[in-house]
Amino acid sequence: MLQYPELEKYLKYHFGYDHFRPGQRQIIEDALQNRDLMVIMPTGGGKSLCFQLPALLKPGLTVVVSPLIALMQDQVEALRTNNISATFLNSSLNSYQVRSREEAIMTGKVKLLYVAPERLISDRFLPLLDVVKEKIGLANFAIDEAHCVSEWGHDFRPEYRQLRLLKKRYPHVSTIALTATATDRVKADIIEQLGLQQPSIHLASFNRQNLYYEVRPKSKRSYAEILEIVRENEGSGIIYCLTRKKVDELTFKLQKDKVAALSYHAGLSDKERAGNQTKFIRDDARVMVATIAFGMGINKPDVRFVIHSDLPRNLESYYQESGRAGRDSEPSRCTLFFSFGDVKTIEWSINQKTDPQEQLIAKQQLRQVIDYAEGTDCRRTIQLGYFGERFPGNCGNCDNCRYPKPVQDWTIEAMKFLSCVARCKERYGMTYIIDVLRGGKNQKILLNKHDQLSTHGIGKDKTVDEWRMLGRSLLHQGLLEQTNDGYSVLKLNPLSWEVMRKQRSVSIAVPMVQKLSLEDGHGKAAEVEVLVQKLRALRKQLADEQAVPPYVIFHDSTLKLMAQVQPKTLDEFGELSGVGSYKLEQYGDQFLTEIQAYCQEKVVQLQTNNQSSDSAFDHYPSDTESSTLELYQQGFSIREIAEQRNVRTSTIVRHLSDLIEKNKQVDLNQLVPLEHQKKIWQVLEVLGDISLTPIREHLGQDYTFDEIRLVRARWRKEKRKAGQF
Repeated sequence: MLQYPELEKYLKYHFGYDHFRPGQRQIIEDALQNRDLMVIMPTGGGKSLCFQLPALLKPGLTVVVSPLIALMQDQVEALRTNNISATFLNSSLNSYQVRSREEAIMTGKVKLLYVAPERLISDRFLPLLDVVKEKIGLANFAIDEAHCVSEWGHDFRPEYRQLRLLKKRYPHVSTIALTATATDRVKADIIEQLGLQQPSIHLASFNRQNLYYEVRPKSKRSYAEILEIVRENEGSGIIYCLTRKKVDELTFKLQKDKVAALSYHAGLSDKERAGNQTKFIRDDARVMVATIAFGMGINKPDVRFVIHSDLPRNLESYYQESGRAGRDSEPSRCTLFFSFGDVKTIEWSINQKTDPQEQLIAKQQLRQVIDYAEGTDCRRTIQLGYFGERFPGNCGNCDNCRYPKPVQDWTIEAMKFLSCVARCKERYGMTYIIDVLRGGKNQKILLNKHDQLSTHGIGKDKTVDEWRMLGRSLLHQGLLEQTNDGYSVLKLNPLSWEVMRKQRSVSIAVPMVQKLSLEDGHGKAAEVEVLVQKLRALRKQLADEQAVPPYVIFHDSTLKLMAQVQPKTLDEFGELSGVGSYKLEQYGDQFLTEIQAYCQEKVVQLQTNNQSSDSAFDHYPSDTESSTLELYQQGFSIREIAEQRNVRTSTIVRHLSDLIEKNKQVDLNQLVPLEHQKKIWQVLEVLGDISLTPIREHLGQDYTFDEIRLVRARWRKEKRKAGQF
């Protein structure tokens, strides 16, 4: 019997990691005791390892049910790259390939077999499993994407329902059901439908700490902001749009701006969709612009940003889609652009539904998304609350927490609001309660005689938006509840009564003019980024040679460790997290050579810099910069120069910023207001020479990227002159 203290040793040997992620160890221990398991773990939490490691440590074959061909192929490739015997059987194989793989299974050469549910329950496949059970043994059944079992899930697949026969046919083989999201109703349905026997239930936190969440107002400048996010963030990204037309338009714009972007939507042929997905996964394209047709099973851990250029339909979809960022636990960005124009589009779509109850629930879900977008509370508090998980706020990694609006005491207003809910017998929604508070006398209020309540008209001093902001915050803080039947009826809870009895105060964040906050300054951008790029290039070359996605070779987090630690020997290289014994043997020499070459190059560069005099930027401008400078000195504006030279204004701004660094005569005062210059300079002094986006985050929406770029050029020039740069 395996001694559990040795699990870390096996984790390092097979997968290269030193420590388990939260929850993984307990799940693996339960799996090794042949227990049925119900595992709910968010995207990026490491669900796959929970059945892959037990499969290697238990005798017999582990059968993994996976709904998508692309997903099972990716996982098998990743396992094989770790020298783990895994295979799949699906419709992409010819009859010869199927027979040879079945033979390998029957002779015990395979530890993990991935199959689709349709194949697993077929009359031809089940007898094969019977033989495997007798000759080799069955270790586990792992049901991935288990929410597909439940008709209450967001991606129900009828064939998953038939998987119950596994427990009837093989009652002594344990089953592990795994999913990223499930409400209590869905969880109970999965357990019942799969016939799990007294399962050990593991519910991980839905909090993805590495993701930065922000909401931006949608405007005419939104495309420029999307382009800036793409350019300022290294790595891959996904951009979601509501319609196919918007997907195609945005893809065309990005391609025109020299971004390697591809489309993905139901209007493309199967071949084109599959081809685009493969290019994205293998880093041949940086950005995928997609409708929600692009989603489940995208096993790409190094997505650095997910942008919703349009409003999602519900918070569960948003959590799932934005959660495709940062599955490797590296810092990643989730940006949502919000406008009421999108609300109208979704409302029209909802009104096409024929079932009145479905319409009601869809409208309530839309209201929750709007509340999230307009909310002033911590984004995580709102998101996690949707899944029934309480979060205290102040996450430090969302726009509302990093740049908080001033907090005000609204206890009196909260008492008024909750008292009105109580006096209306907890039978109405937020709009009605606000109407009563503001002294409305519509037919419904008069019919109910609510114009005679003591709370009628006591809230005339606040606007509808202010009362809605309070009501929304009370819901997010758990001081008020709401039914989920589509009617959104407000209900009191014990905390509501504490507020009304003056036992609990209520503070809410109130939107005002954004103020600059410099308390949480970041240090300088790591110099190792240059080495990371070189290692990425090597990884891409090796991946292309083997026809596998780059992350199968090493994850981004491991490349960053290599660049930070800069190991000198194979032993040191093997100590890095993410480097297992097989990968050390396969790739260690090549990556060590790249690291050593970089270190040598840096030594030579330092010697050269020490010998040279003055600033590296103190040289003549290029021809194209000279042309821009000439027009600028003739008095033309940035826009006029761009039009005359037939280039984008951003290109002219880059020319001017480089010219400033090269000490040429460019009057910054003509380009950036003095007050803005001072603020930007102040931020640069704290944050150092980093990319534009985090600088703008500190400054707020009133400052443009162009202004920051120009002031940063002057700041760099002064630092060089002072010998500090």
